[in-house]
Amino acid sequence: MSSTSEPLGLAAGPELAEGWRKDAKVVSLIAAVHFVSHVHIMLLPPIFGQVREAFGVSYTDIALALTAFNVASALLQTPAGFLVDRIGPRAMLTAGLLVGAVAIALAALLPDYWAFIIAYALLGVANTVYHPADYSILSATIDGKRIGKAFSIHTFAGYAGSGVTPAFVIGCAAIWGWHGAFLAAAVLSFAAAMLLVVAGHVLPKATRKPAVTARKTEHKVGLDLLLSAPILRNLFFFLCLAMANGGIQTYTVVSQQALHGTPAAISNVALSGFLLMSALGVLLGGIVADRTPHHERVAAVGFAFTSTMAILMGWFALPGIVLIIVMSIGGLLNGMIQPSRDMMVRAVTPPGSFGKVFGFVSTGFNLGGMIAPLSYGWLMDHDRPQTIYAIVVAFILLALVTAVTRHKPQGSTAWTR
Repeated sequence: MSSTSEPLGLAAGPELAEGWRKDAKVVSLIAAVHFVSHVHIMLLPPIFGQVREAFGVSYTDIALALTAFNVASALLQTPAGFLVDRIGPRAMLTAGLLVGAVAIALAALLPDYWAFIIAYALLGVANTVYHPADYSILSATIDGKRIGKAFSIHTFAGYAGSGVTPAFVIGCAAIWGWHGAFLAAAVLSFAAAMLLVVAGHVLPKATRKPAVTARKTEHKVGLDLLLSAPILRNLFFFLCLAMANGGIQTYTVVSQQALHGTPAAISNVALSGFLLMSALGVLLGGIVADRTPHHERVAAVGFAFTSTMAILMGWFALPGIVLIIVMSIGGLLNGMIQPSRDMMVRAVTPPGSFGKVFGFVSTGFNLGGMIAPLSYGWLMDHDRPQTIYAIVVAFILLALVTAVTRHKPQGSTAWTR
């Protein structure tokens, strides 16, 4: 008996190792793409003032570019999710990166203000593919025992992309001007597309839909699913996060200068601290999410400190080092709640529908992105930067209420399973 069992044991080891290696390759590729997508999102805020001066327009006018980006994403992200489920996420991701590269290059090279706005709308079209395709690939290919960590690494990569972009953009702009900074981002997007072409064979060309037995109740996969209460609740949660983060990520530099005379260099360091520590918080949050069913408590702590951070920034002139520390701690705790966000969506999504569901709920980010830039830009133009922080606090509290009053899925001790 031992002679027959030993080969089976030896065979299990290589198979397990191969599974780990394949998952690692998939997660690495998707993380790289998500990193680049967040470079796109954070490309404009660090040089908001430079671009505004270059076109000779107001904050509201430049904010229209971000609104155009989010309008395009909001309108097309759910259809993109259906396309991901139909024609496959790999092709959609590659196309999105190439379209993004073209859009950023056009924004840099065309001298007209309205051409800049149209280019940003095209960048918004490119943005529609990332969440539907990323989550569809991860949900379809990663071992269920590792899916939570895969989601946390994916989110970490996005935050890391956001975190390094201010330094990347400011450094490039110092050498080549803001046009050069945009072109450098376009090259990065093209390089990521080529990476998928060369190494993307480990990604599925199309997602496999599970067979449904005759005795099983078929899942709702159309509008009934997207308009169900759990999905709409997640959509609203994403909207609240977008409204809150839109104020912090886009207007920290200019609002702190207007309120307290904080130099832009210090505010940019503080903003990078917020984003980079958010990335670290995401990784810690993945560990926490695997160890506790009480995610509402994690959310309560994270949102409580983030709202406190916004209050301190809006109503107190913090010394530079204090501002950096406060925003870094706020980012860490804010990041810790993010892995549970993704698992909450996955818990109410039927197999084979990850693209359309994640595309739909991620539209909440775009809806917030449509409203936040123009609203906050209008407040800046009318010398009311403090009101930005009041609105940020209000939406953080709404997100907190949405998270802590949710219903957990039946049958599991935690909705991270």
